[in-house]
Amino acid sequence: MKPIIKISFWLLTIFIWLYLPGCAADTIYRTKDAHGSITYSDIPSPDAKPINLSTVPQRSLHQVAKVLDGDTVVLKGGARVRLLGINAPEIESRHRDGETGGIVAKEWLQEKLQGRKVYLEYDQQKQDHYKRLLAHLYLPNGEHLNLMLVEKGLAVVNLLPPNLRHADAMISAQQRAERQKLGIWSLPDYRTRPLTQISQKSRGWQRFLGTPTSLKRNKRYSQLIFNNKIDIQIDNNNLALFPALETYLHKPLEIRGWVSRRNNQYSILIHHPSALVLR
Repeated sequence: MKPIIKISFWLLTIFIWLYLPGCAADTIYRTKDAHGSITYSDIPSPDAKPINLSTVPQRSLHQVAKVLDGDTVVLKGGARVRLLGINAPEIESRHRDGETGGIVAKEWLQEKLQGRKVYLEYDQQKQDHYKRLLAHLYLPNGEHLNLMLVEKGLAVVNLLPPNLRHADAMISAQQRAERQKLGIWSLPDYRTRPLTQISQKSRGWQRFLGTPTSLKRNKRYSQLIFNNKIDIQIDNNNLALFPALETYLHKPLEIRGWVSRRNNQYSILIHHPSALVLR
């Protein structure tokens, strides 16, 4: 490979995205001369600084065949892709009821992808237990579709370790959308409700307010207890992501997620601290 000279960093980034899959080198070198000109090359020089390509996400280009909903697409060839880090409202089907905002999110994603190819960027886990690909989607112009869905309030942040790439950007985008009351943040169906109102009808992604009073632990989970019927659970493998759970005790807390019910006990499984907001 010949040296790449006088190339701006954004062009270098495009080069890495497109060329890296076939590149034999793990590192390229950045050199700045006395006139301020920048040179990037795979050939080191005395004053060059290395850029480790192994830390740069690899992306592959695909044709989208169909948009199923606001967070799932089908590629040409049949592979399904679940957009990482987000959850969009469900679309009505014979298997489930539709959720408010689902059609709007789907139509927005359809419009962005119509007749266009998309880059897939993977994280630590490439597939979920449904055998769907897990990826961040980028248009050739650099638009990050996962992030844009959150920015517009068409989807909410749903971070599942170990796939935490772009977590900070996603959380910041959601905070902006919430402050501006965009999309779902303006809809009555997604307003916070007292945790005591949990019932068998509490389906889909919800927001609840409550005050945890105690903490329990077992081999697999740590539990914040609200009363004798309601708790939230955190996998002990993810505890390092959270502040000390005692931080949440006896303080008003917003919980974001899905309610599960076993007998007369209600629980919400929390994977990442972005789903818990002190109020």
